[in-house]
Amino acid sequence: MQLTVAVQNLGHGGLADGDGNPEDRWPQLARRLNGAADRVGASQVDVVMLCEVVDWHRFGNKHLARAMTDLGLDAAPLAPSRSGYGTGLLYRREVLGPWARHNPDFGKEALHGLAVTSFDIPGLPAKLSFLPVHFTPFSAEQAVIEANYAATRGYKYGPFAVLAGDVNYAPASAAHPLPDFAEMRPYNLGSRTQLPAGDFIPGQPLKPNRDVTRKLAQNGYVDVAWHLFEQTRNNTLLRPTATDDRIDQAWVTGPLANAVSDYQLLDEPAGASDHHGLAFRIDTDAIDVTNLWTYR
Repeated sequence: MQLTVAVQNLGHGGLADGDGNPEDRWPQLARRLNGAADRVGASQVDVVMLCEVVDWHRFGNKHLARAMTDLGLDAAPLAPSRSGYGTGLLYRREVLGPWARHNPDFGKEALHGLAVTSFDIPGLPAKLSFLPVHFTPFSAEQAVIEANYAATRGYKYGPFAVLAGDVNYAPASAAHPLPDFAEMRPYNLGSRTQLPAGDFIPGQPLKPNRDVTRKLAQNGYVDVAWHLFEQTRNNTLLRPTATDDRIDQAWVTGPLANAVSDYQLLDEPAGASDHHGLAFRIDTDAIDVTNLWTYR
């Protein structure tokens, strides 16, 4: 079975600008997400992983219901969030069936929240899990801890998991193109670059902090775009998703690495969000089922 997954940072819920002024961008976001299938050569989107799901729970989950209607998808319960900038998951019930587990345990250990949602997929001996993420931008050190929580919770129902969203930090490989440091605000430079060994001197060469994404890799997750780039050497796979770097990322556990394909950025309509979205496909029949283990 082929699954099409779309990932998007909504930008303040798609409902406001960064200063709190009303700005309903959801119609543009819905067009982007509904159009993701065409970008990857599919007939429909089956899973949508969202972050900055702001205020979608208000007024009886009004905005969540609007998203379900406009995308033709069901929704898992919204993840808990200390910041109010939570995460969400929508899915095509006709394809994946009803969710079998939805687990927000320890979700508030991450600033923006975490919850893992799992499905029983025909032919897979364990559940397939999806965990939207949005790691704190304020501290790489704290984000490493959040990444470890997310990686661990993704494995709660077995070795088959997808973790995707706004990771906020540079990709793991030292061979990845460098961020555009000139586009970073001082607070981004403070959190997204390494501390020097000695005194900080303005203008000195900067190095990206890759600890957050390397923590995901250490937990056995594979960066979808980088994995496909290593096979194809197609540089378009490494395009930035925000102003300065490819900080929006999709990661899959090792058994799914050879089941992913057709990664694309979602950048139309322009202005839908300050982040590009991304889409890719998973062939569930190609998932490696030879090393099945259970969480303990």
